[in-house]
This record gives sequence, C-alpha cells and structure tokens, in this order.
Amino acid sequence: MLQDIALILAGFVLLFAGGEGLVRGAVAVAEKLGLSKLLIGLTVVAFGTSTPELIVSVNAALSGAPDIALGNVVGSNIANVLLIMGVAAMIATVGDWQRTAMRDALVMCFAAMALYGLTHGEVIGRLEGIALVAMLATYLIASYWLESRDRSAKQHVHETEAFETPAALQSSWIAAGFVIGGILALMLGADVLVRGAVSIARTFGVSDAVIGLTLVAIGTSLPELATSIVAAWRRHSDVVLGNVIGSNIFNVLAILGITAIVSPVPVSAQFRSFDTPVMLGVSVLVVILLAVTQRIGRLTGAAMLAVYIAYLAWQFASGSVGTAGL
Repeated sequence: MLQDIALILAGFVLLFAGGEGLVRGAVAVAEKLGLSKLLIGLTVVAFGTSTPELIVSVNAALSGAPDIALGNVVGSNIANVLLIMGVAAMIATVGDWQRTAMRDALVMCFAAMALYGLTHGEVIGRLEGIALVAMLATYLIASYWLESRDRSAKQHVHETEAFETPAALQSSWIAAGFVIGGILALMLGADVLVRGAVSIARTFGVSDAVIGLTLVAIGTSLPELATSIVAAWRRHSDVVLGNVIGSNIFNVLAILGITAIVSPVPVSAQFRSFDTPVMLGVSVLVVILLAVTQRIGRLTGAAMLAVYIAYLAWQFASGSVGTAGL
C-alpha cells in the first residue's frame, strides 16, 4: 500500500517536472528556429502541456486499462474548469479576456459534444481517432490564420512568454537537455503513476474509471495548474483562460484521438451516463460565464471548487471494482 502511494507521488513529481522541462526546452528550441510566438503558443506550448495526459492515456490503453485512458481525458477536462479555473479565480479575479476566448470556448464545447457522442458507442476506434486529430489540425490552421490577422489577439503570445526560460538557460544544448529530460521524466512518471493507481484501485475496490477520473486526471493536470497559478498571480487572465480552454480542446482532439489510433478505447457505461455529461456541462458553464459576466471572481471560484470536491466525493462513494488490469 505504501509502495503504491509512493509510486503515485513519484509519478506526480515526474509528470510535473517532465511537463515543465519539455515545454520550456521546446519553446527555447522553437524560438531559435525562428518560429513566431503565436505559432509556438498554438502548437509547442499546447502540445507540451498536454503531453502528460497523452503519455498516461496511451500507456494505460496499451497496458490493458482503457478506463484510465478515457477517464484521464474526461477527468482532466472537468478538473481544468472546476479545479484549475476555480483556484486561479480564488487567487485573482479573472477578467478582461480577449474576444478570441469565446471562440475557443465554443470549440471546446464542440469537442465535448463530439466526445459525448462517441461514448454512446461501444468503442472509440482508429477511424474516430483520425477524425478527432483531423479536427484538431483544422482548428490550429484556422486559429493561426485568424490570430495572425488580428493585432489585438495576444493570448497564445502570452502563453509562450509564460514558458520562456531566462537568457542564461537558452543555449541550444541546455534547451535540448530540457526536452530530452522532460520526455524521459514523462515516460517514467506515466508508467509509475498508472501502476500505482491501478494497484490502489484494486486494493480499495474502486474502479479503474474512478481512478482515471480523479487521481490520474489531477496528476496529469499539474502542469496546467502550475501555469494557471502563476498566470493568476501575474494578473494574466488570458493565459488562465487560454490554458484551461486550450488544454480541454487538446485533451479530446489530440490526446484521445492519438490514443484511439494507437489502441482503440472501449467505453464503459459510467462515461456515457454520467461523466461525459458532466464534462459537457462544465464546458457549457465556461461559455455562459464568458457570455454573461465580465469577470470570474473569488465567489465563483469558490463555488467551482465546492462542486469539484462534491464530484470527487461522489466518484469514490459510488465507484465499483474495476476489471481492467496491467
């Protein structure tokens, strides 16, 4: 039992350190190659901060724990809104967002609706995975085209700046070291986290789905949480919103899409009856907040956190023994 807890904690640390190292190193390399901050924010930062979810989901699917793979995606999207946005709003009011935030929030809702529809089948297969990745490519191309022509759109530029390393650490060798070290840490962290989580699930009679939706989802969201806390402290509301919304888009279209291409993902009944509707609901909540309010304050943040705590409590209270294993 203690060994399993140690594995999970070690996985958290490795995923956080690996995600940070990979993104910072990749941003430095991309800048040396002459890529614009807009393009870096749309691709390098977005992919980098979602890499923990990708490696964990692929690892879980290949290891015979598909509920953890799907639960990681759905649970991360729920945690991004209720936990990460809630914590950020508690630190500093989130407001003065750019008009591109609403556009991206609508794309996030569309992705959530697509996943909700996919969970009504028995399995999310390779064709569905290819379709999700194709939708992501369309989104990235359209976003770059629109934002490159809008001088007021700085969301992805600010996201890039949040990951820029000090000048003393921007040599090519150091940047490459960050990338390689980050990838290795992520691979090891994903392996130990999944193993520890599945073992604890069996010990306590909790399903793999619940573990994926809670412990694993929170662990893979640590890079986004750290970025949002720093952004909120610096009063960069666009980075907080962009981080949450962009991560949710990538989780569905890229992470689940690539995972399904590598290994088709069976869908448990719990996802179609409860968890994906919750994910869709919190996605709609973001759109409503952006449409009808000018700011997301501490009271709203506290309410989000309370709802997330209730969600976690319900998960562990209702979880049943899973059958997937490593």
